[in-house]
Amino acid sequence: MCAISGIAGWGDEFRAAMKRDPDAAKKMTAALKRRGPDGDGAYRSENVLLVHTRLAIIDPDGGAQPMIYREGGRELALVYNGELYNTAEIRQELISLGYRFRTGSDTEAVLLAYAEWGGECVSRFNGIFAFAVWDSARRELFMARDRIGVKPLFYTLKGGVLYFASEIKGLLCCDGVDAELDADGVREVMLIGPARTCGCGVLRGICDLKPAECAVFDENGLHKRTYWDYGESEREPFGESFEETLEQVRRLVTDSITRQTVSDVPICTFLSGGLDSSLISSVTNGVLNGKGERLHTFSVEYRDNAKYFKAGKFQPNADDEYIEEMVRYLGSEHHRVIVDTPELVEALYSSTEARDLPGMADVDSSLLLFCRAVKDSGFKVALSGECADEIFGGYPWYRDPDIRERDGFPWSQSTAYRASLMRPEYLEGVSAEEHVHGKYLATIARVTEQGLTPLEKRMRQMMRLNMEWFMMTLLDRKDRMSMYSGLEVRVPFCDYRIVEYLYRVPWEFKDYRGREKGLLRKAAEGLLPEKIILRKKSPYPKTHNPAYEAAVRERLREELSQTDCPVRDILDIKEVEKLMYEGRHTQWYGQLMNDPQIMAYIIQVNYWLKLNRIRLV
Repeated sequence: MCAISGIAGWGDEFRAAMKRDPDAAKKMTAALKRRGPDGDGAYRSENVLLVHTRLAIIDPDGGAQPMIYREGGRELALVYNGELYNTAEIRQELISLGYRFRTGSDTEAVLLAYAEWGGECVSRFNGIFAFAVWDSARRELFMARDRIGVKPLFYTLKGGVLYFASEIKGLLCCDGVDAELDADGVREVMLIGPARTCGCGVLRGICDLKPAECAVFDENGLHKRTYWDYGESEREPFGESFEETLEQVRRLVTDSITRQTVSDVPICTFLSGGLDSSLISSVTNGVLNGKGERLHTFSVEYRDNAKYFKAGKFQPNADDEYIEEMVRYLGSEHHRVIVDTPELVEALYSSTEARDLPGMADVDSSLLLFCRAVKDSGFKVALSGECADEIFGGYPWYRDPDIRERDGFPWSQSTAYRASLMRPEYLEGVSAEEHVHGKYLATIARVTEQGLTPLEKRMRQMMRLNMEWFMMTLLDRKDRMSMYSGLEVRVPFCDYRIVEYLYRVPWEFKDYRGREKGLLRKAAEGLLPEKIILRKKSPYPKTHNPAYEAAVRERLREELSQTDCPVRDILDIKEVEKLMYEGRHTQWYGQLMNDPQIMAYIIQVNYWLKLNRIRLV
C-alpha cells in the first residue's frame, strides 16, 4: 500500500498555483510519508504534479512510482495505492494483446490496462485501490476508487486547480487549501460522526471520490461517473437452492482469502476467535502451510479486562478462550497485544492525526496501537474480517425485529441527544432529526426492485444502510489506523463478487437455523472447530476498566479549562458538563460508543480543530 497525491490544472491557473507553492511535492510527501515509508517519487509536467510514497509489498525492486508508460508519442504517468487480486488474469490478457511487462508489480498491470482500455479498465479489476493517471495525449487526469471503497481518495477544486490525496492532510499541507468548517461541517461531526456522508470530506470544499466512482479532470472541469453498483444484480431473480448457495459462498470466500495471501513480504492475520477472523486465519494457514510457512496470528486485549469484563447483549463473552481454541487448531504462532489505559488515552490524539477527523474514540486508538505492534513485529501485511457482518447479517440490528423496523440508522438513534450538545446557532433553521433522517431515506430509496416480500425488501435496505454507512466508517478506521504505521490490512470479505452475490441471497438462507451469519457458519464447516462455528457474535473488544472513564473525564476537564479550547465554539459546555458528571448512558454510535467514548470523542474534536487550525466560517 502507498499514498498518492497531486495537483492538476491548466495555463496560468496551474502555473500560479505551482509558483505560489514551489515545495508542494515535498510537503505532500512529508504529510503522507507514514503511509509509504519505503520510498517516494514525483512526476511533473506543464499541467500536473503527481506524488507517491511507497509501502513495498509486491515486487519491491520493480514497482517504484510514479510509473511511466510511453508508446507512439503518448505518455502515461500513474500513481497508485492498492492491491490488485486478479493481476495474473489482467497480465495474461494484456500479454495476449502484445504488451510486454518489465516488472512483476500490480502497478504495471494497472498502468498497461489503462493504456489498453482507458477508463473502462476499472470494470476489469478485482482489488482495493485508488489511483490517478495523467494521459498526455488526451490532456486529462483520470482518477478511480475501488468498488467497495476500501482505499481512500480525497480532492478539492480551488480556482480551477484540482488537488487530490489519499488523506485530507495531503491536501491541507498545500498553500491555497484552507481548513474551514462551516455549519454543514459541524452538523456532520456532531450529528453524523464518526460516520461521514459518502462523498463528504467534512471540511468546506473537500470531498472524497465515492466507492466505485471514477472521474476525468480536463480543461472542461471535473466529470464523475459510477462504474458499478452491487444492486444492479437485483433485477435478476435468485433461483439457486440453499445447497447451491452454500457451495457458491464457500467458493467465493475461500477464493477471495486465497487471492489476498499473495505477497512478497511476510503476511499475518488478525484473530479474535470470532467466526470471521477465524475463517480467514484458517484458509490463510492452509495456504502458508502449503508453502512450508507458519502462520502468525495477532489479537488485541486490554490490561485487567478480565477483572472488569461484564457480559452483555452486545458483548456476550470475552475472546481469550476462543483465541486459544483457534491457536491450538491452527498451530499458529500467536502474539497477544495488551493495551493499557494510559496509552489508550494518549492515543486518542495520534488516532485523530491518523484519521484526519474525530473517530471512534478508544476503538480507534486501540486499533492504532494494535497495528503499530503488528508492524513492529516485522509484518507489513495482515488480513482482517471487516464486511462479513454487513453482507451476512451479523449485527444485532439485522435480527432484532424492533430495531430492524425502527425508522432511521439502527446503530445511531441518538440524534436528539447529539443536537443537545451543540450550540444552537449550528441548528438555526435546521431540524436535526430531519437532517439525519433525510440521509437515511435517500439510502433506502435506492432499493427499487419490485416483487419482494416486505421482509426481503427491508433486509436489502438494511444491507445498503450497513454497506454505505456503517461499514464505510469501519473501513476508514481500519485504513487510517493501519497505514499510520505503514501496515497494509486486507479485507477479503470486501471482494466485490461476494458483496454482489450476497445482496441477492434470500434472508432465509442468511438466517440459516435462526443464527446470525447462519449461512457463513454452515459454509465454514470443516474449516473451523465446532466451538468457533457456534460462538455467538461478539464485536471488536473495548476496555471495561473504570479507570478509562475516569481518565477521559479528567482529560476532558483539563481540555475545557484551557484558554485555547476551540470545541467551546461549537458545543454547549453546560450540556457537556452534564455528560461528564452525571452521565447520559446514551448509545452514540454502534455497539461500542457510550458515555466514556462520547467524552473521548469530544476530546478528539477539540484536538482536531486545534491540530489543523480549523477556522469556523
